[in-house]
Amino acid sequence: MSAYVLRRLLLIPLTLFGIILVNFVIVQFAPGGPIEQLLAETQGSAVSATARFSGQAQGETVGGTRGSDPTRQESLYRGARGLDPAYIARLEAQFHFDRPPVERFLTMIADYATFDLGESFFRGQSVLDLILEKLPVSISLGLWSTLIIYGVSIPLGIWKAVRDGSRFDILTSWAVVIGYAVPAFLFAVLLIVVFAGGRYLDWFPLQGLTSANWESLTWPQRIADYLWHMVLPVSAMVIGGFASLTLLTKNSFLEEIHKQYVVTARAKGLSEGHLLRTHVFRNAMLLIIAGFPAVLVSMLFTGSVLIEVIFSLDGLGLLGFESTMRRDYPVMFGTLYIFGLIGLLLAVASDLTYHLVDPRIDFERRDT
Repeated sequence: MSAYVLRRLLLIPLTLFGIILVNFVIVQFAPGGPIEQLLAETQGSAVSATARFSGQAQGETVGGTRGSDPTRQESLYRGARGLDPAYIARLEAQFHFDRPPVERFLTMIADYATFDLGESFFRGQSVLDLILEKLPVSISLGLWSTLIIYGVSIPLGIWKAVRDGSRFDILTSWAVVIGYAVPAFLFAVLLIVVFAGGRYLDWFPLQGLTSANWESLTWPQRIADYLWHMVLPVSAMVIGGFASLTLLTKNSFLEEIHKQYVVTARAKGLSEGHLLRTHVFRNAMLLIIAGFPAVLVSMLFTGSVLIEVIFSLDGLGLLGFESTMRRDYPVMFGTLYIFGLIGLLLAVASDLTYHLVDPRIDFERRDT
């Protein structure tokens, strides 16, 4: 198994290289860019995502006439009308757009190898510091949500499998499916209206992970304050996460319960509890464990974007979204690099968990 894990770890850099390369190529063809954003801020106007090269596509001249004096050459940026070309050149040098794309990509890859993620174009802060600053928020949301989903769905799915077809099974199936059908952001708004002073009750805070006086609280009070702030956003995130895992758990256990070895063990007089713990659980949990990395990564980096916006939580999801909108390329690629690295490491951890749950599964032997 150690040789298999080593091979998987050695494949991670190559996989990350491919992920970053594909996204880098896509960005080169995407309209708009950080220079357009800065020009818009400089001139106090908004620039659309299709600003760059739109003038050239229609044959219009910007900042000069084609074939005119070379000192009044055409600008690539519609937002640069009336600006000094030397100023535009300084901006391109500042953002390293005066260098060929291949050179910029190779430099970025070399820096990423040492975890030098560069500096944000607009925040004046290193990307790594930004990620470390926002990471606790995303970890709080993702980890608590994943633990609650697994902590509720697995026992519920097992109990539904044991009582398949009963009234309890039917009612809980309706409940989890309805919860799955409700969008997380809509449920978040409902929670705010009902429990956060929107209209009825004022039991929970509306924003942030801690109160303004958090530093002056004792440690027990800090823990209580943190959990108090987490109730609503975590509730909004987990409402739709129970259905798929609960039904997957139920179906996995139902399949194992009806297998011949379980029927034989039951005929020998083994109790249902002993059968579930020692025989069924280990085999039925394999599919559930396989999905853990995907669930955790989804909760950490993708499922929390709208929740972070609604509850004013400054996490990685919101950081990545804002960076994409502003074309802050160092932050975009830095977060992509961290997301990809964590996802690949969790995939390896999932394989190791497979082996721990059932030692008969040996990926190394399968590869040979």
